Amino acid sequence: MACLASLVNLAPVDAVWVSFGGLACLPLAARATTTERVVVNRFTGLAIEGFDPVAYFTDARPEPGLADFEVSEAGAVWRFRNESDRASFVAHPDIYGPQYGGYDPIDLARGVTVAGNPRFWLISGQRLYLFGREQTRDSFAADPSRVLPSANLRWPELQQTLAE
Repeated sequence: MACLASLVNLAPVDAVWVSFGGLACLPLAARATTTERVVVNRFTGLAIEGFDPVAYFTDARPEPGLADFEVSEAGAVWRFRNESDRASFVAHPDIYGPQYGGYDPIDLARGVTVAGNPRFWLISGQRLYLFGREQTRDSFAADPSRVLPSANLRWPELQQTLAE
């Protein structure tokens, strides 16, 4: 697996922010549990690999959270950079948490659960989406309205197959 050492963000275009590249060399899909309603690291219990979910909205990039600012929500441990981000998430986890529990919406639309990678993300319609691969993120970014109806339709059924 190639290691990408840079992260480049584009300015918002039609309320869609897209990230390119990655910051780590770890194969996250191999370490993520895809049997839970929220994707967590099977070794640490951390959601979105410990990145602060609020930072995607405020800084338009993934930022690592700190162990000093944690909260348990939906069977996962979420980390934040500061108390303000933690408070925002606790007040509105449905807004700041990744949609579909962090599963890739393109794959959900196909009827399968694939863990999203917090380095392949975008915000669309004021919601955070994570993707398993750069290609699925790019496909979604091209036309979210093409994918969301199918993902929304299949998610409740797929959710029933996942543990709480």
